[in-house]
Amino acid sequence: MTITSYDLCLAWNWEHDVDFVGLLQNACLNQGVSLYQVTPENLGVFVQDLHSEQIFFRALLDRASDLDVRFMSLIEWACEHVIYNINSYEHACATWDKAEMHLMLIEAGLLAPYTMIIPSYESRPVLSAINLQPFGDQFIVKPAHGSGGNGVITEATSLEHVLAARQEYPADKYLLQAHITPRELDSRLAWFRVIYCTGQVFPCWWHPQTHIYAPITKAEEDLYSLYPLRDITASIADMVRLDLFSTEIAFTPQGEFVVIDYVNDQIDLRLQSKALDGVPDDIVQIIAGCLAELVVTRCKSQPFHNGNFLL
Repeated sequence: MTITSYDLCLAWNWEHDVDFVGLLQNACLNQGVSLYQVTPENLGVFVQDLHSEQIFFRALLDRASDLDVRFMSLIEWACEHVIYNINSYEHACATWDKAEMHLMLIEAGLLAPYTMIIPSYESRPVLSAINLQPFGDQFIVKPAHGSGGNGVITEATSLEHVLAARQEYPADKYLLQAHITPRELDSRLAWFRVIYCTGQVFPCWWHPQTHIYAPITKAEEDLYSLYPLRDITASIADMVRLDLFSTEIAFTPQGEFVVIDYVNDQIDLRLQSKALDGVPDDIVQIIAGCLAELVVTRCKSQPFHNGNFLL
């Protein structure tokens, strides 16, 4: 039986990914990578064809299962068949616990905000006394899991805020974190979002309120000695073993680079030309090229037989 094979399977279900998908499609075409797109509309048939060994793919880029559990069938199939998963599901899962990531960063010698980790409400409904004095007048309360700011209190002032917050997600641990004040560099907040993709690092200015990106120029990197942004991001990449993620870093008046938002593995890749708070177009285009090249390097040259790689 003839098996139809593809180099890369892209699972996506967010309408705002359409521009990134177009760039990835062009990058794959330029590098001779065959691409199959799986969306909610063709997911069921595609999975059936996988299990009946009518179709096969060598690498998977999943941008759907976090919002639609039906796409987990693709993850499971890829794991069973030892398919290369861009941003391995196993490694990505390990980054979703902010409490664990905080401890990993500290152990690796990186700086993070002063943090207290408290147990879930379900595991310990009554907390022992908490000393909130080290946090100052205001602090941040956030669940260990979740994204998009869900469940986060940015201006907590009392134990009552903590107690109320932990009941919102009673099964989750919570982090209490001190506010970090960045320095100003020529009237610009020294707050950065850095994108990592397959060994390349893209440091950007990023305003914490407007979320607007601006790539750091070589002249700015030299002038303000911002090289640690690259080193810190590379250290995080070695730690989490993801192919594509972003991290948030602040440069303080004390001259310290503090990691604020540790790892985002499903990064928003809307184009800045289409959305004010999107990623600069040039960076998204490079990312698409890097991902296509990754498939060439890791997967394209590997033969397969009856749906399995010959290693």
